[in-house]
Amino acid sequence: MSQPVSRGNSTIKEALASWGDIARLLRGGDQGALVPVVIPRDSRGLKWMTFVWVGIYLVLTALVAALAAGEIVGTVIAVPALFFGIISLALALLWWWRSSIVEIEQGTTGVLTKFGAIVAELGPGRHYLWHPWTRVDFVVDTSTEIPYNAPVLACPTKENVPLKSIEFFLKFRITNATAFVRTIGASNFDLVLSSAVQDAIRQRSRLVQTENAHDLRGSDVADMQELLNRQLSRYGVQIMGCNIPDVQLPDQYQQHLSTRERVAKEMVAYEQEWELIRKRRIDTLLMDIERSKKTRDAKIVEVNAALNRARQDVAQMLEEQETEAQRVRYEIETRGRTNLVAAINEATAQRRLATAYRDNQAMLRYELARRRLEVGAKLAEQAPTPVVVRTGSGAGDTSALSTLLLAQLLPGITERRTGGLGSVIGARIEEGDAVQQAQEAIAHYRQQDR
Repeated sequence: MSQPVSRGNSTIKEALASWGDIARLLRGGDQGALVPVVIPRDSRGLKWMTFVWVGIYLVLTALVAALAAGEIVGTVIAVPALFFGIISLALALLWWWRSSIVEIEQGTTGVLTKFGAIVAELGPGRHYLWHPWTRVDFVVDTSTEIPYNAPVLACPTKENVPLKSIEFFLKFRITNATAFVRTIGASNFDLVLSSAVQDAIRQRSRLVQTENAHDLRGSDVADMQELLNRQLSRYGVQIMGCNIPDVQLPDQYQQHLSTRERVAKEMVAYEQEWELIRKRRIDTLLMDIERSKKTRDAKIVEVNAALNRARQDVAQMLEEQETEAQRVRYEIETRGRTNLVAAINEATAQRRLATAYRDNQAMLRYELARRRLEVGAKLAEQAPTPVVVRTGSGAGDTSALSTLLLAQLLPGITERRTGGLGSVIGARIEEGDAVQQAQEAIAHYRQQDR
């Protein structure tokens, strides 16, 4: 098991440097130490007062020479002295102006003092310190979040097992430069911060068991941050964030944990292998199920296809049967219509034949009646003329003698009257009766035909 590399304990201090080195020290530190406060070297001093005194002396000398000496001698002495005196005063004024300029870096705050007392804070930019005893004693970094690492050694757990080390990492920022430099300072703040961090870490480690000590890595330390902020707020410092990057257990316990971790890893490996085997078996079963589903679906498709074919065959057979039935029905209807037409035609022919037979019978009767008339006429020509004896209803003479006498008289009467008008008339009367009977028979048969 790899051991994490310790970052070491961070150190905070303040440094004395010139104005040109302030930015480098605040950003990069000094020999691995954090430098949030730099004391600038004040190189102004009062050297520029030398030019002031020299200038005043030369000006006074020029005035004295102009008043006490003669016109020529005074002019020769006074003019150069006055010239060099003015130049000396100008140089002193320029030196004073240049030495009063102070430039504060961006992100830093200057603590201004006058006669050693803090009077104000200077923000970033150029400032002019005209008073000779006004100076910037401290330049404090108030914008950078300064990282700080504080490993705590031999930190006991809940079972009173001392841990090898617990690394605690935090970031802080100086929010009040005046309170920081006036109340604690950078060097003292290092001791206070280290003590506060160790106290907070030890309180936290006392709450966890040894086997769960690794749970401190990356755990929530918001309560520790709040505790540190309460302790350090009076120094003008705010903790911006903190965490526990690493926890190192004792060597013996580390070996025990290594064994446990190895066993746990083997168990995890076995579980993973079993999971792979189970998953493989599940995949195999799922594949078999899918294959069975596909086979079932194929069979269902085949059954549906066979069912559709059977339905089509049944429909085709029904259609053929219906077509055959339609054909048979049409044949029967055609045959019936044909038979009906034939029967109608035959009936019509029979009726016409019967009519023809009736008409022929009437003609035959007419012919028979005519021939009968002809025969009757012939017979009438040869038959004796009948004598009608009319007797009165009241005569009453019906005796045998009368009948005998009449029978003897009849032949004579008949001979005399043979060929007379009466025979012709009787023959015509009988012929007329025969014609009339023939016409009545023809009319009767026509009514029956209709």
